[in-house]
Amino acid sequence: MYELVNVRGKSFYIESPAKIGLVKLDGDKVCLIDSGSDKEAGRKIRKILDSEGLKLTAIFNTHSNADHIGGNKYLQSQTGCKIYAPDIECAFTRYPILEASFLYGGYPMKELRHKFLMAQESNAEYLTPEVLPDGWEIIPLPGHFFSMAGFRTPDDVVYLADCLSSVETLKKYRISFIYDVGAYISTLETVKSMEAEAFVPSHAPVTDEISGLAQYNIDSVNEIADIIAGICREPLNFESVLQRLFSVLNLSMTFEQYVLAGSTVRSYLSWLKDKGRVKAYFSDNMLLWEAE
Repeated sequence: MYELVNVRGKSFYIESPAKIGLVKLDGDKVCLIDSGSDKEAGRKIRKILDSEGLKLTAIFNTHSNADHIGGNKYLQSQTGCKIYAPDIECAFTRYPILEASFLYGGYPMKELRHKFLMAQESNAEYLTPEVLPDGWEIIPLPGHFFSMAGFRTPDDVVYLADCLSSVETLKKYRISFIYDVGAYISTLETVKSMEAEAFVPSHAPVTDEISGLAQYNIDSVNEIADIIAGICREPLNFESVLQRLFSVLNLSMTFEQYVLAGSTVRSYLSWLKDKGRVKAYFSDNMLLWEAE
C-alpha cells in the first residue's frame, strides 16, 4: 500500500484505497490526480515525493468525495501546490461540509461529521483546460457525483476516478454510490467504447481493456433498479424501500450506509420515476413510491 507504480512513460499511480495518479512533468516537477483520504495519506504521499526527489506543483481532483481530496490541505500546506477541481466539485472541495449536508439532506449529526464524509477544506480553484499540463485531456464522467472528471495523459493513460467499481467490490457491497443514475449509465456507455494504452480506475485494477468491466457495472445498475422497482410493487415510503432493499441485499445499516446508500436509493427512485417505472404520490401526508 502507498507504493509508486509506473503505468506507462511518465504516468504513474500510488497504490492506496483510492488510487492516486502521479504524472511527471518537466524536470523534477510532478502533479497528482487526487490526494487520498486524509492527512495521513498526504504524509505518505509526501514521503514518496521526497524519496523520489520530486516536487509537487498541482493536484487535479477528479471530484470532491472525501477519499479523493483528504490529502489536499496537508500537501498544499507543505508544498504550496495548486489545487484544481471541476465545476461544483470545486465548491465542495473548498467547503467540505457541503458533502455531508447534501448526503444527509440537512445539517449532519455528529456521527456524520468525520473524515470519511468530510475532508479538511482546501483552497481549490476551478479546473479548466487551460490549467492542465500540455497534452492532457479532461474527460467528463458525470453520474457518480455532480461533475466528476477523468484525465487522459500524453502517454495515452486514462484515469477514470470512480466511474466504475471492481467486480469484487460490486459482489461484496452490491450497491455503489450514484448521484445521477441516468448520467452514470451514459458515462459507462461512453467508457465502454473507449480505447487507451491503459486505464486506471480508482477502485478497480489497472487494465488495457475496460469494456467488460464497464458492462458489468451497467448490468449491476440495472439489477439494482429492477430490485427497487420490484420492492415498490406495493406503495411504500422511502424508509421502507431502503429497509427492504438492505434485507434483500443482506446488508447492515450504519449511519454512513444510511446516507450513502440512502442518497443512492433516492436517486434510483427519481430515475425510475422519470422512466415511468414507478410513480410517487402523497397519502396521509406521506410520500409513497409504487411501481407503475
